Parts: sequence; C-alpha cells; structure tokens
Amino acid sequence: MKDSTPPLEIPHTDRHLRKAIALRHAVALYVSSVLGSGVLVLPGLAAKIAGPSSLIAWVFLSVASYPFAYTFASLSARMPESGGVYAFVRESFGLHAATVVSWLFALWYIAGSPAVTLIAASYLAYAFPMGRGELYIVAAAVIVLTFVVNYRGIRFSNVVQFGVVTAIVVMLVAAVAASAGSVKLSNFVPLFPNGYLPIGTAAALIFWSFLGYENVSNVAEEFRNPERDFRRSVAISVVLIGALYVSIAIVIVGTRAYAAGGSVAPFAEIFSRLLGKYGAVGTAVLAFFIIFGASNAYTAGLTRVIYASARDGGFPRALAHVNRSTNVPDRSLVMLSSLAMVMLIVFYFFNADLQTALLIPSGAAIIVYIIGSSAGIRLLEPTGWRRSLPWIALAISVLALPFVGQLIVPAAIVCVAGVGYSYRLRKRQVITEED
Repeated sequence: MKDSTPPLEIPHTDRHLRKAIALRHAVALYVSSVLGSGVLVLPGLAAKIAGPSSLIAWVFLSVASYPFAYTFASLSARMPESGGVYAFVRESFGLHAATVVSWLFALWYIAGSPAVTLIAASYLAYAFPMGRGELYIVAAAVIVLTFVVNYRGIRFSNVVQFGVVTAIVVMLVAAVAASAGSVKLSNFVPLFPNGYLPIGTAAALIFWSFLGYENVSNVAEEFRNPERDFRRSVAISVVLIGALYVSIAIVIVGTRAYAAGGSVAPFAEIFSRLLGKYGAVGTAVLAFFIIFGASNAYTAGLTRVIYASARDGGFPRALAHVNRSTNVPDRSLVMLSSLAMVMLIVFYFFNADLQTALLIPSGAAIIVYIIGSSAGIRLLEPTGWRRSLPWIALAISVLALPFVGQLIVPAAIVCVAGVGYSYRLRKRQVITEED
C-alpha cells in the first residue's frame, strides 16, 4: 500500500542543480553507465560457456534492454527530478519504499565502486607488474579521481565523460575493424557445441552487461530539455551499445580469441595480435578508460539519489546540501566516496573475492530494477505495443534475481534497515508535530 506520509520539512538551499546536460552528454552517460567492465570480460566468458551460440544471447539481450531503457527514460521525461528511480518510487509507493531504493543505491555504489576500480587496477597490472598493495593504491586513486571530477561540477564532468566515451567507442571500433580480417566462418560451427541450455546460462551472465540504463534518470533534473532528449538519447544509446556488444562478440567468436586464455582474455589476445608487444599496454589503457567512465557516470548519478532522499528525510538532513560554487550535492558525494574508500580497505584486509564483491551490488541493482519497473507499470500510460515494455522489464528482473544466490542477503539486510530508518523517522516526526 502506498505510504501517504508527507516528506519532512527541511530547509532548502537557494542553490539548485545546474541544467547542463544536452543530448550528447546524455548519450555519453548512457554508454559509459552500461558499457562498463563487462565488455572486457563477458564476451569471452559467454563464448566459453555456449560457443558461437552465445551470439544469440547477445542479440536477444541487446533487444531486450530496450524495455528497461524505455521505462526509465519515459518516467524521467514525465517527471525530470533529481533522484531518478527514487523519485518514481516515491510517487508510486510512498516514502518508505523510496527510502529503501535510496539505501539500495547506496549499497550498490559503496560495494560496487571499489570492486570495479580493482578491475581497472588489475588490467593495468597486466601491462605494468604491480604488487597487491600497489593494486589497491591504484584502485584508491580511481575513486579519488572520480571524486575530484564530480566535485568540479556536472558541466566539467560532462566534458570529461564525453571525451572518455568518445575514446572508448573509437578504441572498440578500431579493435573490431582491425580484427575483422581474422574472422573465420569455420569458427562459427558447430553453432551449438554444448547444446541449447548453455545459451540460457550465457544470457544470465550477459544480463549484468546491460545494467546501467537507470543511472541517467538520477540526473534528470539537470537536463536542459528532458522531454525531447531522454527518448532521443535512449534510442541512440540502445542502438550504439547493442551494435558494439554484438560486433565485439562476433569478432571474439570469429577469431576464437576467447580460447586464448590469459588474465585479461579475450581483449588481451585481440590487442596482442594488433599491437604485438604493445598489446598489453593497449588492453590496460582501454580497460582503464572504460572503467573510469563507468565509475564517473555512477558517481554523478548516485550522489543525486542520496541528495534527493536526504531532502525527504531518507538520509540525514545534512546531506541535502548543494555547493554554492559548483552546484554539486557535495556532502552526498563526500559520503559515498568516503564509504567506498572504507570498503576498499575492508576488501584489502579481508582479501575479498572479486566475484563475491560484484554480486553483492548486483543483488541491490536487480531489486532496484524490480521496484523501478513496478513504478513504471503504475505511472506510465503508454499506448500500443509500448504498454508491455514495463512488464517485460519487470519479468526479466525477477527472472535474474535467483542467480544472485545467497549474496542477496546484504541487499535484504539493507532493505530492512532502510524501512526501519524510515518508519522511525516518520514516527519521530509525528511525535514532534503532536507536541
């Protein structure tokens, strides 16, 4: 049942988030949010599981990603407010549910950011041998770099992000084009070397590559023209991302780069063929750009979620603050970056397994997608075939949840804690009003 409790009355600053996001910036944010570290790893892993038939899973999920993108973009165009999914859920199901979403987003970032930066450090270590301590220093440097870029303001972040994404796309297209001549049709047969079931396993794995379409909604309040640019940027991004993913998967299968092995397979093999002894350096540079781009995009988006939730009392009121000179929710940014750094230290001392570290934020992300898709079903009134898109997004999210396994527990604990915090705060507010 929807919670009808009004938001807390908190003092609003006279500063507002700057409207600086144009169409090209939106596309850059979409591409960098979705085209993360998965592009470096998952095409090879999926090919190892299902062989050439993994291409079927890539094509299917490239098309199936549109319902997610459409749902979140339509909600954002309808209500361009900072916080994205948080704001949609607040309107649909009330502040208690919205608080849970904001807490899940916090877990998503705090656990996921250090894990992803460690991947960036590991790729650099492939080209420049480093010890374990040095790996963590590099990972910490990435967190600090994304903090600095975002603290400068959304306009500066947009410029950096557009440049990073341009470099990513150019390098990926160059890798695909240069490797196309090595593609052999004989490598695509047999199409089903391991039967049909591995296609489903590969699809479940590939699903993680398409998380990220919700992130741009978090900065909706900073769009110059949200009614026009959200749907246009979604259409461009879905086509661009899908084409890149499928092209990369075709090259990796067609050259059998996935069979080469190695810690950075299959791109290490592809770049080694292209650049010889400089292949490792090329792979490291590509990986660093991709992961920095994703980290920068998520830092920009999730600080806005915390800011929006704090305005409503879902987090301490002190976090609902916008810096007067940069128009950035600076305290939210400091909180998330600091806790991500603390989590990185925890990973170091407990020698955390990277796969486990990635699945924890994945569990939080899928629950956010389930709640966000439900909000789309409740709020949107599309006509024709688009009416089914929020339902498709919900169905795909629900089907993906069991694959997280026991690592869904941290997300479940955060859900309970978020509900408890929200109810306690509302109860305190009622008592104060009665007094």
